[in-house]
Amino acid sequence: MAETDNDLKQDSVDTITINDALWERLIELTDGAASLCFQCGVCTATCPWGLVRDGTLSIRDFIRQAQVGFDQGDHGIWLCSTCGQCEDKCPRGVSISTVMRGLRYLAWEKHQTPEGLPSVMWSVHWNNNPWFQPPSQRANWSQSLDLPDFDADKHEILYYVGCTASYDRRAQQIARAMIQVFTTAGVQFGTLGENEPCCGEAVLNLGHKPYFYEIVEQTSRYLAERGVVNMVTTSPHSYDVFVSHYPSLSSEIQVQHYTQYLASLINEKRLNLTRSFDKKVTFQDPCYLARHHKEVTAPRQILNTIPGLQFIEMEHNQEDTICCGGGGGRMWMETEAGERFSDLRIEELQKTGAQVLATACPYCIACLEDSIKAKSILDVKVMDIVEIVSASLTGDSEKNE
Repeated sequence: MAETDNDLKQDSVDTITINDALWERLIELTDGAASLCFQCGVCTATCPWGLVRDGTLSIRDFIRQAQVGFDQGDHGIWLCSTCGQCEDKCPRGVSISTVMRGLRYLAWEKHQTPEGLPSVMWSVHWNNNPWFQPPSQRANWSQSLDLPDFDADKHEILYYVGCTASYDRRAQQIARAMIQVFTTAGVQFGTLGENEPCCGEAVLNLGHKPYFYEIVEQTSRYLAERGVVNMVTTSPHSYDVFVSHYPSLSSEIQVQHYTQYLASLINEKRLNLTRSFDKKVTFQDPCYLARHHKEVTAPRQILNTIPGLQFIEMEHNQEDTICCGGGGGRMWMETEAGERFSDLRIEELQKTGAQVLATACPYCIACLEDSIKAKSILDVKVMDIVEIVSASLTGDSEKNE
């Protein structure tokens, strides 16, 4: 029988079959977040990848896949830094980070993850940290400090150091500065030393939901056993995980990022910053503080309290900050030179004439310092806010130079 024109048209059309079972699975993995999206494209237009590439990351394509149950195995899902810029602008309030994590777990189920990420999971499992370091060395950074083991009857806060500040040498300086500030302010604090559990931030943002829930259960139980009521974190990422993804903690433990806690100490006049820090300073708002939790006041209150410090805003600031590129598990993946968001921040920094680029996140410190070194900029220092506070207490503004 001869082929008809209609037969030829049908043969020339690619057929996409929607998998109903996969659709149900994606709805489960994304907590139904994708269902609100009406494909306006604002997310794609605002994604920072469009600032460093000729073509941006098409977020709405991923959302559409989740809506209709179609999976094409796009590796672009691993580019997302969960910075929240698309969520902040979304007219429907779609939790796009949740959708991306769900799509990532689908990739875990199909063994389609980028090289190296399974090793990160195994490191968390065996070492209690994603840094591939022995758990016995978690407290080595503080050996000379003789830190007290947390006692709920004696201490007003638990200082949750976190994996990055425990193992990364640069971030350890942030933790040491924190100890000095707490001690000077007379804060009764303790740490968990070698027994401090991993919060699971890397596992969450790399999308392995079942393993993350195991960590939540174990860590929640341990913190309850230790009688923790007030906890202060080094990293905004740990802060976010405990506040937003540990359901049992919200009613039992008050969790604060350290900038919030230091701002309260200043308000209570327990922390007096009297030594001058005579430098021009600008501030990189961490995404997980400014956008995910709308905290832009505490860091600026601290900086503006320091004598001699001249504070200058970059063009993109507060909730309009540009991501450093380290969130969403990107710390454990390679980013090509020329495609690093932190380079954009350094360009904005140079326009301000600031001598110090301050931030309040270990991931931001790592990414921004990498860009500073890559651009061979010698007249700018990247410092965490608590390091500046520490310098204001000691009067040694050059100690980190």
